[in-house]
Amino acid sequence: NFSRSGTEGIVDRNTSFAFRSIRSGKMQATIASQFAPVAARANATSSRAQRVPGICRIRAAAPVTRVAAPVAGASSLAIGSTFAADRALNVAVARQVTLKPQPARGVVRCNAQAAAEGESAPSGIFANNPALETVMYFALWYFLNIQFNIVNKQIYNYFPFPWFVSAIHLAVGLLIMTFFWTTRLVKFEKPDSEFLKAVTLPSFLHAFGHCLTNVSFAAVAVSFTHTVKTLEPVFSAVGSYLVSGTVYAWPVYMALVPIMGGVALASATELSFTWLGFSTAMASNVAFSARAIFSKKLMAKMSPLNLYNFVTIVSLLFCIPFVIAFEGSTLAAGIAKAVEIKGQKEFVLALLKVGAFYHLYNQVAYQALGKVEPVTHAVGNVGKRIFVIGFTILAFGNKISTQTAIGSGIAVVGAGLYGWLKAKYAADTKTVKKA
Repeated sequence: NFSRSGTEGIVDRNTSFAFRSIRSGKMQATIASQFAPVAARANATSSRAQRVPGICRIRAAAPVTRVAAPVAGASSLAIGSTFAADRALNVAVARQVTLKPQPARGVVRCNAQAAAEGESAPSGIFANNPALETVMYFALWYFLNIQFNIVNKQIYNYFPFPWFVSAIHLAVGLLIMTFFWTTRLVKFEKPDSEFLKAVTLPSFLHAFGHCLTNVSFAAVAVSFTHTVKTLEPVFSAVGSYLVSGTVYAWPVYMALVPIMGGVALASATELSFTWLGFSTAMASNVAFSARAIFSKKLMAKMSPLNLYNFVTIVSLLFCIPFVIAFEGSTLAAGIAKAVEIKGQKEFVLALLKVGAFYHLYNQVAYQALGKVEPVTHAVGNVGKRIFVIGFTILAFGNKISTQTAIGSGIAVVGAGLYGWLKAKYAADTKTVKKA
């Protein structure tokens, strides 16, 4: 803290700033003799002190260098300070230091990071390797998603009640998010009445789409459901135009052609094909596309992670009537049979495990999105589908025809191309006012 004498200056966050010394006649020192000991003491003190907003702290690792700056006139001391982004720190107070003029003066530069309301900067191995952190998120995302699809299908092989299992997914998610909120691993954001009204429709669409996806998982091969779900961008493009008049650049629409062609090619020779599995997967595409469209306005009111948590809570309330309506009369007998086959402990653990995998892979997906650009996330999502399709085929020994394999590949690549082109031509997206 260089607060000896001088005039206060107000500095905006996320900016680099410089302090020019003034001659007060009370402090005469050279940079070599004065600044180095001060920096050393600041480094020693800052490692023990609490991080208080508004106080600059010098990193111990920041090297102090002399840079020739033979400018006639008063001396200057420049300190490069990088403030943490998106924090409540709005101003920093800097006091000027008086230095004795030298013919060939030196300028000292160092890095300082402002405190951010008690939140520490990244530490450990990820502090110097942000790319490694991103890779970790993507690897965890893929692993959790693959595990979810495998365990989920295993449950349906002896307990074909997808509406009930869908509700379990959301209920376990409620337990997990409660743990994160109570331990403050995730900051709780209190919703207002306006938000709760606005979140109702997206939550209903999420519940309906999630349940329909699981009905498809139970009816056909997991790989085929994921192939059909690559058609979701088609419904999103149409829905965006109908609801808000959004018109994308023509290359974006052209990318939808291979998606539709690939799904048609794969469906024609899919060995596990049933109309129930195909139609519910298609209907889930409609539901999830509509959910994405109606959720856009909510993004500005709450962080994506907390928004997903509240959507999960309200969706669970919508799932319960579906369970009663479609499976209520036979659910008790189905549970008894599953317990007879697997045992009560193993059955309950399987339900808890699949629910945890479902919630955590969605949460990690949100965190991965925060680490990369949307186009990279879109490509990563395509890679995830490839991994899921491949691993589920291996795990369950599903036989697929060559035509189905080619069609699935074309559809997945088309989905990736759509995401890339949509990001590339984002500036060309227009909104058409409809009469």
